[in-house]
Amino acid sequence: MTAIANVTVLGTGVLGSQIAYQTAFSGFDVVAYDISDAALETAKQRFAGLAETYVREGVAGAVDGAQAALARITYSADLGEAVANADLVIEAIPEQLALKQSTYEQLATLAPERTIFATNSSTLLPSDLAPFTGRADRFLALHFANRVWAHNTAEVMGTEATDPAVYATVADFAGKIGMVPIEIKKEKAGYLLNSLLVPFLSAAGELLVDGIAEPDAIDKTWRIGTGAPMGPFQIYDIVGLTTAYNISKAGGPKQQAFADLIKERYIDQGKLGVATGEGFYTYPKA
Repeated sequence: MTAIANVTVLGTGVLGSQIAYQTAFSGFDVVAYDISDAALETAKQRFAGLAETYVREGVAGAVDGAQAALARITYSADLGEAVANADLVIEAIPEQLALKQSTYEQLATLAPERTIFATNSSTLLPSDLAPFTGRADRFLALHFANRVWAHNTAEVMGTEATDPAVYATVADFAGKIGMVPIEIKKEKAGYLLNSLLVPFLSAAGELLVDGIAEPDAIDKTWRIGTGAPMGPFQIYDIVGLTTAYNISKAGGPKQQAFADLIKERYIDQGKLGVATGEGFYTYPKA
């Protein structure tokens, strides 16, 4: 099995940028891909912000390594160029099945035969994507939690077609970038983390849709009643309301109603969560 040295991350949103930066911080060469130069300019700002966060939060090695990590990241809006030398491609594009499937169809012809593909999908099964990869034996899921430097789980989930050696290589890679590999024995939509988290967030969305309470009251109740540091709508803002919309739109009637609500009240107003400075709550500008 080829050792992983060069990593390409597709998508530079909140989580994609964290994955790319953590990988570079851990000493790997990283190509950050997104669909436009404008998106990549935004990504550069995210990476610079992450470098500051690592130092501010006292991540081990950050004083000397945070800025050095930035030098290991290159940028491309050309998919073929981005994956031309990739040993591993981590896909972190929007949570839309058709978009992911079409992306893998392109990757199948553009990436070297040796390249391993890993999806960071939060809710989709890797078997829904594997037939589109052209290399089902070299494809699996590698799912990260938000704030990867602190909440450092990496859920590894293959399909029946995944080569065990590929699975082991990706689990080993996760450890090398400072994650705790969580090996999942069989496919499960939502993996472990989101199988627990998504129903919790959905319940909060239903309370809002049904007019039971406003986000602040729901969050306050959860924080006080459980001792948790954040309530569900604070979590929604961190995850990003576009991701919340995409996941909710694929759910049942109540989830779809919640998706429509956040689109009308927030997304259409440019309020996407922490990343834009406003979502359910308002955040100080960087």
